Amino acid sequence: MTTQALSSDLIHQADEHSAHNYHPLPVVVATAEGAWMTDVEGRRYLDMLAGYSALNFGHHNERLIAAAKAQLDRVTLTSRAFHHDRFAAFCTELAQLCGMEAVLPMNTGAEAVETAVKTARKWGYEVKGVPAGQAKIVVADGNFHGRTTTIISFSTDEEARAGFGPYTPGFEVVPYGDLAALEAAVDDNTVAVLIEPIQGEAGVLVPPSGYLAGVRRITAERNTLFIADEIQSGLGRTGKTFACEHEGVVPDMYVLGKALGGGVVPVSAVVSSRAVLGVFRPGEHGSTFGGNPLACAVALEVLAMLRSGEFQQRATELGEHLHAELNALVGGGAVDAVRGRGLWAGVDINPEHGTGREISEALMARGLLVKDTHGSTIRLAPPLVISREDLDWGLTQLREVLGVVTT
Repeated sequence: MTTQALSSDLIHQADEHSAHNYHPLPVVVATAEGAWMTDVEGRRYLDMLAGYSALNFGHHNERLIAAAKAQLDRVTLTSRAFHHDRFAAFCTELAQLCGMEAVLPMNTGAEAVETAVKTARKWGYEVKGVPAGQAKIVVADGNFHGRTTTIISFSTDEEARAGFGPYTPGFEVVPYGDLAALEAAVDDNTVAVLIEPIQGEAGVLVPPSGYLAGVRRITAERNTLFIADEIQSGLGRTGKTFACEHEGVVPDMYVLGKALGGGVVPVSAVVSSRAVLGVFRPGEHGSTFGGNPLACAVALEVLAMLRSGEFQQRATELGEHLHAELNALVGGGAVDAVRGRGLWAGVDINPEHGTGREISEALMARGLLVKDTHGSTIRLAPPLVISREDLDWGLTQLREVLGVVTT
């Protein structure tokens, strides 16, 4: 695989002057539209990662860009020292979409998870009556909730943890999908269970049927908050507005991000009841940019698009096609397993065909962009606006890289 001169020069310059905390594929994107990106030399690539689901509505979505441009001409930031005229509508409409009462806006997903942790602890002390300094949050192994010091403290990924201690206490890790282990871990000092309804970074792991309903039952019985991290799984990706809906479950708190900003600006939020978020008083938590006018304007358009149900339906229909095509590859020697829901899949490639990175690079050479994780697993999460024809083209590239012959 070769990278042409301009791309090579820009990659070298980035390597010289940036921290090496990422190992991106050697493609330098200049423009993008819908499900396609174009690099600095004019080569086109089908994006089947969608910014880890931040780009659910595609690149350069006309509605979202128009909303951003209109707001840019008005006001972009006030800080929360003052009110602005987009904030009330954003909080109201997001709360309604979630079927909840109150919203605490932030910017990034990790900030929202940190906010959820602080909320749960404060609720535990002030409402549940947990002794000071004893609050415990139960989490699942294989989790990915972000990379702050507190969050990596309860990660089981040594690549995320190693070298960053001492770690924040107050978390207990149990096996993902194991209700018995979770129930045994919840005690009188447990203030919350924090889980991803589908684990993204772990390889798009879907828990056993009934797991989310079981988490809801256990937390309700033990007066413990059920916090659903739907930063990747939420807002249409799985064919429902929220992945929890597949089991008819409503948590005590949603943690949202990524697609909430439409791939235009970072927007995240914690959404819960007034009783839970009401534990905060002025000065106890905040963000200069959280809930800023530009973010609210874009997010309001995202919420309007989700209310139509169009994108959830596309994720359902195209997702059924995606998984049918991928599952047909299992057992033929090239693909060991496929997991996922909606337009989201984790594909375990037989290691004899190469690492996930090697497969991703081979697909990139054919004009298809995906991302590897954990050895020989690749993740597919195309924008929900992708056409069936483009999706099939991408699947053809995967089959050809794997040497799968179809009849």
